[in-house]
Amino acid sequence: MSAIPEGFAPLLRTSPYTELLGPIYQNTESTGLIIGLRIENKHCNARGLAHGGVLGTLADIAMGYAAAFSTEPPTMMVTASQTMDYVGKAELGDWVEVHTDVHKVGRSMAFTGCRFYVGARCIATASGVFSVVSA
Repeated sequence: MSAIPEGFAPLLRTSPYTELLGPIYQNTESTGLIIGLRIENKHCNARGLAHGGVLGTLADIAMGYAAAFSTEPPTMMVTASQTMDYVGKAELGDWVEVHTDVHKVGRSMAFTGCRFYVGARCIATASGVFSVVSA
């Protein structure tokens, strides 16, 4: 496998599920959250392409983390809705980056979006709505 691009380090926040999916990386030099994943065999469908469910999971992680950590202290939230549009593909060995946008974090809901890239090529977009969890 190819090296991890400069500026990326292991994702700071993990869970048993992200450990199973990963390794997932985050860009520590960016002002907004960018996460990255090298597509391995375990991420692929029978055609050797990244499975849509893998990309959907990455969207949920990226948008949720970006929204939660856009506030100080971080806002606890859970996914309420997510929409994905697949416009391209990622193949075995590709480096996929997920660039996030936090549109608004309110008292009860947070609104986010993200774009997936393989190089300069956009392969998917997603939008997410998160429900703020009361402490």
